[in-house]
Amino acid sequence: MLLFFLPGYTEGQSLCVSTLLQLGKCPGCGIGHAIHDALHFRFSASFQHHPMGIFAVIIIFIRIKQLITNTLTTHETQSVQPDSRT
Repeated sequence: MLLFFLPGYTEGQSLCVSTLLQLGKCPGCGIGHAIHDALHFRFSASFQHHPMGIFAVIIIFIRIKQLITNTLTTHETQSVQPDSRT
């Protein structure tokens, strides 16, 4: 959710270890920008940053739905049993 509200395309220091060590781009480079663009429905820009960005957004939303559904449906409570040690 944070990626939706962050400003896009700000220049700054990269957090990628591969880029910091000047080894080139790693396979994950650009995924944050790709997710940000996909959340703002800029699918062509998302695909240019990383081909898996749109897929990542879909997977994230599916997982959020699963977690919410699981939380709402499996709120089982255990009955309180008296302590037999007393």
